[in-house]
Amino acid sequence: MAALPHSSLVPVEEYLNTSYEPDLEYVDGVLVERNMGDWLHALIQSNVLFALRRRYPHLKVVAELRSRVTETRYRLPDVSVLLAAPTTKYLLDAAFLVVEVLSEGDVMSAVIEKLKEYARKGIPNIWLIDPRLQLIAVYRPATLIEIDKDVVATEDGSVELARSEIFAA
Repeated sequence: MAALPHSSLVPVEEYLNTSYEPDLEYVDGVLVERNMGDWLHALIQSNVLFALRRRYPHLKVVAELRSRVTETRYRLPDVSVLLAAPTTKYLLDAAFLVVEVLSEGDVMSAVIEKLKEYARKGIPNIWLIDPRLQLIAVYRPATLIEIDKDVVATEDGSVELARSEIFAA
């Protein structure tokens, strides 16, 4: 993830009213690229998205929804799961579940920073998936817990996915 070179900070209103291709995150006035676009990342993101939609049609499951984590930070989780559709163009409230899929170029300190932001926002369920190691982890404040079972589930057990659904080829 790299900040894009700019001569000045970008106002949040400009960020929210501009389309970027690919979309960018917004961190304290700086536009930040995300590492994505490789085959494994896209495959795992698609697997999670479609498996959740198939298993839980009552939930709103979307990819890369601009989500406010603080007044000056907007992130684009790989997958967001909402209990109801947002009432605004961008997600201002906490999602029920976010899933981040690691890309080859991700820097762990930047990933952990993002996971901490999600937790401070009040997102109760945060999953991290590493496609190359076929690793699944759950983030809870100050703790990243590797899931060594065949199923990863939300804290309340209402949403779960099998390892085979996530890593299907």
